[in-house]
This record gives sequence, C-alpha cells and structure tokens, in this order.
Amino acid sequence: MQDTDKLYEDLAAHLDRLPAGFPRTATGVEMRILRRLFTPEQAALAMLTTLKPETPEEIAARSGRNPEELAAQLEALSRKGLIFRIRKDGKAFYRASQFVIGIWEFHVNDLDPEFIRDANEYFPHFFREGYQPEIPPLRTIPISRALPSEQAVMPYEKAREIIMEQDKILVAPCICRKEHHITGHGCDKPVESCLVFGLGAEYYEENGLGRQITREEALEILEKAETTGLVLQPSNARTVTNICTCCGCCCQILIHLKSMPNPSECVASNYFAAVDADLCSGCGTCATRCQMDAVSLIEDTAAIDLNRCIGCGLCVPTCPEEAVRLELKSAEVRKVPPPHMMDTYKQIAVSRMRKSRKRR
Repeated sequence: MQDTDKLYEDLAAHLDRLPAGFPRTATGVEMRILRRLFTPEQAALAMLTTLKPETPEEIAARSGRNPEELAAQLEALSRKGLIFRIRKDGKAFYRASQFVIGIWEFHVNDLDPEFIRDANEYFPHFFREGYQPEIPPLRTIPISRALPSEQAVMPYEKAREIIMEQDKILVAPCICRKEHHITGHGCDKPVESCLVFGLGAEYYEENGLGRQITREEALEILEKAETTGLVLQPSNARTVTNICTCCGCCCQILIHLKSMPNPSECVASNYFAAVDADLCSGCGTCATRCQMDAVSLIEDTAAIDLNRCIGCGLCVPTCPEEAVRLELKSAEVRKVPPPHMMDTYKQIAVSRMRKSRKRR
C-alpha cells in the first residue's frame, strides 16, 4: 500500500472514531469522497484534531509541530470546511468535524454532480451502519400552529421560543434540496431555509455559508416552512444550535427514515397525530402534507399509521374540519433531549459502542 493510501485509510479510521462514525463500504466510495475533499497534507492535519476544541498551541504541544505554522494551517483547513473553528476571547480553537452532520453540510457551496453522486451512493450505507436511532443528531418538533393549546409545552419543543432565545442567527441553503436541484430532482420547497445559531452561526458566516438575519426574519422563515409543508428538525439538545427545515423527498435523514418500517421508533419526537373520524370529511389534505407517508384514506376517512408518524404536526393546521390533532406521547416513552450537543455526541458514541459489542 502506498503512503498516501495509508494516509486516507487512517483518516477514514479517524472519522469513524468520532461519534457519528464513518462506516466503510465494499465499493470504497467513502475513500473517493475523502480524496476529493482532502489533500494528503490536509488529511494528516485533520487527524491532529479531536472533538475537544483546542488552540493551535495545544495541538502543537502534543504533535511536535511549529505553533505558528500550525495556526495558519488549521485556519485554512477550517476555512475549507474540514474541521470546525470557534473564536472566544480573541483566540481561535479548532476541533474535528464529523462527516455528517458536519463536513458534508459545510460544503454546501462546493457541490458538483460527481461529488453528489458519490455522497448519494454512500448515504444509504452511512445511515444503515452509522445512524443511531436511540439518540439521533436531530429531533422533530411540531410546527407552531399544531401545538396543543391545552397542554404545557417545554421551551425546547417550541420553535418560536428557540428563535427568540438566540442572539445570532444565520440562514443557510438546505444542502439536501440544493443537491437535488443540481441533479435535476429538486422540489419546489424553499432552499434558503435552514437556521444556524451561536458558534455555528459565526462559523457559517466567516466561511460564507449563510447570511445573518434578524429574529423577525427567522420567524418568517418558520412561517414559510409551515405553509410549504416542511418538517422542523432542530439539533437534539435542549441548547439548540440549528433548526433544519426538511422535506421527505430531499432530506437524507427523512429519506432514510421513510425506508424503515417503523420510523416513529427511530426519531426523537414526543408527539403523534390523531384523527377524529366523526369530523373527518376525507378530503386528503393531511395525506398530501405528510412527509412520511403516514396518512392514508380508508373508506373516505383519514387514518394515521403510528409506526410512521413522527409528530411534526404538518397535518393539523390545514385540516378544514379540524379533525386532526397532535397528542403527547405517554410519559414512559417521552424523550428529554440532552442538555448540549456534546452530551448528545457522548450518548451516540456509547450507542455505537454497544452495537459494536453485540456484533462480536
């Protein structure tokens, strides 16, 4: 094996050690992706980072590299979307980026048909082997007009409250809809619609991946998401770092979930839809709005497949008869998100480790 081949093998192993993983394939498509994204020098540099944010001086101290040279190299690598960068108190900190959610999304401006082809070949394998349904990276929350008015709702379940808590908000293109448009398969739903907050917003802004907007503009984007029928998927933590607005035809996560017989068991959601058969007129609007194929008409009455319903609430506000409602799941199956995304990553890592042991 040539030295460069081993370098990319080591990089693949490095990414696979991160919580979300980077599972290998029989075709080697994942190695084509790495060679496309990383030069050999960048691959070696990326492997110096971990999930812990570190200064160039800290990374240099344990790698034997020159701190000044390393600082410039890490900055360039972060600008290319291959590692993550945090600025705090005038200092730059760098940490490893996972492939998804991370490196793939950071290349929303660098898509081309060949890259998309390789990614779409890899994603089914990635989600089949790497996705941890016990603790997914995103969760589903109801759209605002679907929330039951008679029930107490936690702040992290309310999209509007999440927005109002943010000091810095960016909107970025949805990479899933953008890549579908590039290959001629896109839908008509909004592309500039994914919201990023806090440190992620600063990274996106510095890297030219999105534009800063006001809270009012963010609320308008949520309103448009509700109107056009997009599922709200914030990061799976009580401290929210982003809200994705997803459609079932383009979103890689929803496409993966739709391929499963029981998506409701593989998504972090605390609600499900229910129909009052006495009120339902059988118009089929709810079935059209559903992004998970969870609604069907049986003898001119809407029926919800609870194995497929993810509690997004898209079916509720457009029902002309007000026959559809969201109900809160029972206390024993409700899921409280971890406090922060680093806590989520730790749980994902534990879940992967547990699965790996069972396979042995």
